[in-house]
Amino acid sequence: MLQSYTAKYTRFRGGYMGQLVEWPEVVTEGADLDECRAMLRDALNEMLLAYRDLGKEIPPGNALLEQLSVELDRVGETT
Repeated sequence: MLQSYTAKYTRFRGGYMGQLVEWPEVVTEGADLDECRAMLRDALNEMLLAYRDLGKEIPPGNALLEQLSVELDRVGETT
């Protein structure tokens, strides 16, 4: 069975942090985006094995992401 998870990457001074939206416990870091992506896939595989060994329910994937825009200088103003 094929399951999809949504990866979120955050850049910081030392590289990237990767985390799964639907399964926040799956998180890792890499020096660059490609390394982080590979490490996140590995972390997902390891977490899947651990959950199966423990008999825990694997979180469902397929999150729907949507970006919301906000004008920061207008937050709190009344119209």
